[in-house]
Amino acid sequence: MSRSDMVYSYTERKINYLESIANTGAGKGIMAELRRGVGKKVGELPELWGIVFDRIPEELLGLNEPSFAEWAVYTALTLYALHCQGSDESMHKKDISFGNAVSMLAENEDDQQRIINRLNVVAVSVTQEDISHNMRRIIQLLKNKGIKLDYARLAKELYLFGSDEYSFKVKLSWARDFYRCRNNKKDEGEDK
Repeated sequence: MSRSDMVYSYTERKINYLESIANTGAGKGIMAELRRGVGKKVGELPELWGIVFDRIPEELLGLNEPSFAEWAVYTALTLYALHCQGSDESMHKKDISFGNAVSMLAENEDDQQRIINRLNVVAVSVTQEDISHNMRRIIQLLKNKGIKLDYARLAKELYLFGSDEYSFKVKLSWARDFYRCRNNKKDEGEDK
């Protein structure tokens, strides 16, 4: 199994666990702690060590600094917790890519340029802190509209985003998904 697939699988297991305890006091506490971790460095908050590192595959661990894999898992889980805040249901939905979800924000042509600008800011992010910060803004918009996202897939994409070799492919995938979804919505509107 590739490291990117390990990131996907590990994140999916963590989200399944969070969903299974969502309505318990412990689950609500973990989600609140994860929300406090948005924008912070991996490992900075000891209260998140268990949810991030418990049973993480050895191949994903960094040496002296957090690995791209650890960062991707951490970022996806903290953004997931932010997205779920105030909702009685999970905001994780398999097969809804970041590009698809973002395209659903643009309900009309006026919204579209504003949303494209936000997506572009994420795409040109250079550091892990930048991408986390810029994604946070989009996740808050998704939360406000109740639009779900595949967080295991997002973790995998964030992991790949950290690689010079795959960063372009991730950005290209987001762009394709964004416009494919937009065009499908337009085509459906024309058929009515």
